[in-house]
Amino acid sequence: MTSGALPDNPFVAAGMIEDPRLFVGRKDELHAIASRMKGDQPTSINIVGDKHIGKSSLLYYFFRTWEQRVLHNTSRYVVIYLPLRSVDCQTETGFYETVAESLLNHVQGWQLQLRNPWKTKPLNRQAFSDAVKEWKQQGKLPVLCLDDFESLLKYPDKFDNGFYDNLRSLMDSNALMLVVASGKQLDVYANTHRFVSSFFNIGHTIYLKELTTDEAIELSRLPTRSSNGAALSVDEQSHAQQWGDRYPYKLQLAGYYLWEARQTGKPIKWAKQQFEQQLTKAKSPSQGQRWQLWLRWLVWDLPVRLGKIPQFIGVTVGDIGNWITGLVMLLLPVLVLVGVVRWNQVWDFVRDKLGIK
Repeated sequence: MTSGALPDNPFVAAGMIEDPRLFVGRKDELHAIASRMKGDQPTSINIVGDKHIGKSSLLYYFFRTWEQRVLHNTSRYVVIYLPLRSVDCQTETGFYETVAESLLNHVQGWQLQLRNPWKTKPLNRQAFSDAVKEWKQQGKLPVLCLDDFESLLKYPDKFDNGFYDNLRSLMDSNALMLVVASGKQLDVYANTHRFVSSFFNIGHTIYLKELTTDEAIELSRLPTRSSNGAALSVDEQSHAQQWGDRYPYKLQLAGYYLWEARQTGKPIKWAKQQFEQQLTKAKSPSQGQRWQLWLRWLVWDLPVRLGKIPQFIGVTVGDIGNWITGLVMLLLPVLVLVGVVRWNQVWDFVRDKLGIK
């Protein structure tokens, strides 16, 4: 959508904000990350928020500006930003090698005592752990800003409990700090994917919400990329604030089209139509996604809910048992209609499952 944007348009209607000059707000969140990084015992953080709320932009902005917040003893830290959706992070060794490469990009070539620990090949779990511990002895703390955490969950055979346990061990020994961005709290993913690692009970959670009113106003007043004056007129700023309703993505989207409308001689009405179309498009699942959601509801969610009926009378079973029971209950009426079983047999089955004598 932004590929045809006019070069001076400061609003980022899709993707991450990469230019620090165009980042607005989140002062409390940035302070919270920095303060937990500076402590004698660095505390890892989970940044949680909905899609398009600005998690990636926050992580990347912190990565670009952390030295302005730490000020003292900055040589102690090496901070990197790593999008886990990268193809290089689809295996455990790939993850370690990507982290190592990113860390070494921030280390001077002559600092061999910091570079040598990462030269072990293959850079497996043990080698990664040894390198991080060696850095701790050298007085260096790697701070990994990990974006799109959900990407790792697509590969449970590659990233198992042992992988997460190792990260947790390094965090607990104050040798490593993580700032992890995710749509839900990490412990929710642990329950969903049956992980038992204590990694998912991360030290501190920051919930990313809408911008404050002052931050929303500041965002609507962004300057162009080549000047210091506001990109939008006062009237256009008012429209952006009304349409955006303090939500970062909507504010950016509104500003994007209001700016483009003025530059191309189109009316405000055109900008509003474009804004609403793109907003609807962003919210609507694709045809493939709709099919997957419907299929999941039919073959998993509905049977599980039906199967949980016995729990209301004191019987405890797992979700798999619930699913099997619910699926059978779902199919029985169909079998009756086609003459395979009779209603009295269905009733006998239901009574047996509910424990009714």
